[in-house]
Amino acid sequence: MNGEFKFGIEEEYFINDAFKRDAARGRIKEFFEACRDKLSDDIQPEMLEPQIEIATKPGVEFADARSQLVDLRTSVGAIARDHNLSVMASGTHPLATWARVRPNAQPRYGKVMHDLQMVGSRSVVCGMHVHVEVPDLATRIDIMNRIQPYLPLLLALSTSSPFWQSQRTGLLGYRLAAYRELPRTGLPDLFESAADYQRYIDTLVAARAIENSSYVWWVIRPSLKHPTLELRVADSCTRVDDTLAIAALYRCLVRHLSLDPKLNAGQTGASRAINDENGWRAQRYGIHGSFVDEASRSAKPVRQMLDETLDLVAEDAKALGCERELDLARWIVARGTSADQQLTLYTEALGRGLSSRDALAGVVDWLSAETIGESTVRH
Repeated sequence: MNGEFKFGIEEEYFINDAFKRDAARGRIKEFFEACRDKLSDDIQPEMLEPQIEIATKPGVEFADARSQLVDLRTSVGAIARDHNLSVMASGTHPLATWARVRPNAQPRYGKVMHDLQMVGSRSVVCGMHVHVEVPDLATRIDIMNRIQPYLPLLLALSTSSPFWQSQRTGLLGYRLAAYRELPRTGLPDLFESAADYQRYIDTLVAARAIENSSYVWWVIRPSLKHPTLELRVADSCTRVDDTLAIAALYRCLVRHLSLDPKLNAGQTGASRAINDENGWRAQRYGIHGSFVDEASRSAKPVRQMLDETLDLVAEDAKALGCERELDLARWIVARGTSADQQLTLYTEALGRGLSSRDALAGVVDWLSAETIGESTVRH
């Protein structure tokens, strides 16, 4: 059964000036050239200059995915160090000011930035994406509708973006608040069928509003390049364990929904609005909040929602051989997300008399070290 539902993971990282702790403005071209020489096609640039994306190769074993992620993080981190840079996995950058971040000069991104203008420049965010193979487009669209009630949970577990432009936002996951300034983001509409979805894409392309479906940036979408359903709701996860936990839970949910076509069938406008509300609650409170349950018309703590979801997909985890990775989701709730640790470090630093700028620099140091597995902070 492990051959089913092949998956791949993409992670976006910030590239920092190792001394200033701010988003890098120099040496990036040389850094990317060194990465390409050593890592080939496993790395890609992103819309803004101080960002990099790494990707695992499609597979079925989480042990292989872990090994690839660890190797890529370590390798990119070592190359960055050689250029007086560092890399950092978090949904937003604690210190970066969007007006000082340069866009990527590649032609594709130039066209995007010309269209998006200031909202593109303000999108100084990094996410984690998970592709799960679902060969049939009709099934991808159906699952995209029915998986929406679980997306807030996946977001809450990933939260790593409590700061924005040197400010504490009051949210655990600010990334999507910034990202939703862009068009074609947030939850997808509830499409009636694959034909309905294709009509939407074909109409926008024919009208030259977009070039293709890769310009649709929902929190979950059918991939253009691959026969997969791509999860995009998660913040970039600082810890490898968190990445694997979320990827495992998403993969199990895709399998479960594909085998049980009645689960969450008949989502309505009210359902979508409730899912959207729960997405906001995940952004605001992370794992410490609750979600509105449509069936019981009550609020369920995130921990309860997680327990119920893990019970739901227990057999899927066994079939896919990812029980250990799935169990890591409980560990996220037990010890907190990256956002929780960032806020703890920031508050402790302020308590020691450090300025807000120096406290945030300490957060950046922890994020950079944790990303490449060198953190010594107890958490």
